[in-house]
Amino acid sequence: MKGMGNMGGMMKQMQKMQKKMMQAQDELHEMTFEASAGGGMVTVTANGKKEITDVQIKEEVVDPDDIDMLQDLILAATNDVIKQIEDKTNDTMGQFTKGLNMPGMF
Repeated sequence: MKGMGNMGGMMKQMQKMQKKMMQAQDELHEMTFEASAGGGMVTVTANGKKEITDVQIKEEVVDPDDIDMLQDLILAATNDVIKQIEDKTNDTMGQFTKGLNMPGMF
């Protein structure tokens, strides 16, 4: 059965690729991402798991009469940091799915 040896080699390749994918994902999860809004008035930090780990707000942006602006800055910085994580994840993990038609994989 000649075809069976080829199947075994393909399985080894798949296992190797899976191990590399898991390693890449672990590395992504350990990364730190940061985004700011309002010229650095609000800075949001997150890890590669999309968990917000820190929010810094400069004192001068805290205006009780303009809470809406502060909320907008926080939203902008948070959305930016999440987009950075998604872009990096797609770039990193996309190398494993190039040429494969696997919708919704990541």
